[in-house]
Amino acid sequence: MFTTRPELRGTFGMVASTHWLASATGMSVLERGGNAFDAAVAAGFVLQVVEPHLNGPGGEVPAIFWSEDRGRPLALCGQGVAPAAATIQRFNELGHDELVPGTGVLAACVPGAFGAWLLLLRELGTWRLEDVLSFAIGYAADGYPLVERIAATIHLNRALLEGWPGSADLYLPPPRAGKLFRNPALAATYRRIVEESRGGSREEEIEQARRLFYEGFVAEEIDRFCVAERGLLTGQDLAGWEAILEPVVSYEYRGLTVCKTRPWGAGPVGLQQLALLQGFDLGELSEAEFVHVVTECAKLAFADRDALYGDADVRMDILLSDEYSAERRRLVGGEAAEEALPGFGRLPGVHDLVSVPGSGEPTRGDTVHLDVADRFGNVVSATPSGGWLHSSPVIPALGWPLGTRAQMFWLEEGLPSSLRPGARPRTTLSPGLALRDGKPYLAWGTPGGDQQEQWGLHVFLRHVDRGLDLQAAIDAPEFHTDHLISSFYPRGIAPRSLALESRFDSRTVADLQRRGHDVTLWPPWSLGRVTAVAREPDGVLKAGANPRGMQGYAVGR
Repeated sequence: MFTTRPELRGTFGMVASTHWLASATGMSVLERGGNAFDAAVAAGFVLQVVEPHLNGPGGEVPAIFWSEDRGRPLALCGQGVAPAAATIQRFNELGHDELVPGTGVLAACVPGAFGAWLLLLRELGTWRLEDVLSFAIGYAADGYPLVERIAATIHLNRALLEGWPGSADLYLPPPRAGKLFRNPALAATYRRIVEESRGGSREEEIEQARRLFYEGFVAEEIDRFCVAERGLLTGQDLAGWEAILEPVVSYEYRGLTVCKTRPWGAGPVGLQQLALLQGFDLGELSEAEFVHVVTECAKLAFADRDALYGDADVRMDILLSDEYSAERRRLVGGEAAEEALPGFGRLPGVHDLVSVPGSGEPTRGDTVHLDVADRFGNVVSATPSGGWLHSSPVIPALGWPLGTRAQMFWLEEGLPSSLRPGARPRTTLSPGLALRDGKPYLAWGTPGGDQQEQWGLHVFLRHVDRGLDLQAAIDAPEFHTDHLISSFYPRGIAPRSLALESRFDSRTVADLQRRGHDVTLWPPWSLGRVTAVAREPDGVLKAGANPRGMQGYAVGR
């Protein structure tokens, strides 16, 4: 099997992320005595700076982790909630009868990223906030080399950015790829938080920093900005929210305990796919049969997601049961299914799948990911997202825009993901952790919107079922279907669609077309941005990172 790089191996520490500067930051923290949580937080803040088209302070962070001290897997929920004023009736009064807009401040939820990183640092880290934030502040103040994808995103959305004064001042005229880019307002925001939170213990400083963001000058500035822009988010919404740690949802697969967030995120749809795939010998299937079976099981799982998931009481015990999975598995035939069929519940109204500038995920990956394993036994997988530079106007005094995660709610009554004040939107974000014999084995994930629980799952399956090492599994040709209701405005669906990287063998492509899949060939290295780290029982650490886009790297020793 051809690989672009070796699977990294060592015993001290591993960091893999979607940007080399974040990976290097995380490794620097490990080298200086920090643990995996210190490294993840430092790398996470750097990702906000160096990938502003993919995440930012206005976004959110879910994570799945194993703390050796706590001895069990836990989920970090850094997903902000809908504002108190965000009701279906209010959106109807504003002229939005079917969908929450995909851009602008009206789609903003409470920014969860800052609070999430601080909770992880306070509860499980060892470093002071000033030391953790120094890397991100340095890149924001002194500059970082702009990757081509940021420049391309700015060019693509130039007309939108021109209408937002704060965004135009920061990002226009479009900067050149490779040149140093600075965000002095963001650097000043984080410097002020650090300076005004000094004094007291490490934990007291972190708590004071949280208050400065959610109850102090940051919240006040967001409140003023939303009033001016006719948004619904208020300072009171920020003051009433905190990140939390909560139990994971898990499923036993091939001797591994696979852990995901609760169904306010997309993680359980991956578990449902595993429950369906449990009945197939994936290691013995041809490549065409493998792609077909995995795709058909994805359609069934995503239909359940679209009908049943949300910030609600979702019966995962039923959805992951052997009886339910066996019943659903019987629907997998030799040809591509044409309908979206949930096991129960109802699907919301949907539209044809179209592209709208500034909304959705035009680069198929408006998210970042990082994985860290340290020598102490801690493992972290996090998928920060939201607050994209093209999603909402930059707040000039702060240096970043709000998120638009509320577009994932429905303006239709009676659904688990219907809009209601204080609810978490049902996101696509899906970090993963797998245990072996009750100890952490594998952490992985990817950006990619509704493709996250496809691309990431495929790497997991190629590693676990088909025997590839981490890097080979990441490098393998990727595929996905849009035979699901898009989580992003304008919420379309593309029945029988199957996107394949053109590296697939022509016979495999022909076989899939014969089965009725509507195949679209993509450039050879264009789908997926998966990273992964693993820990063997003897203490050997492993890592791999996506070569697509030439910016994701794993480091370790």
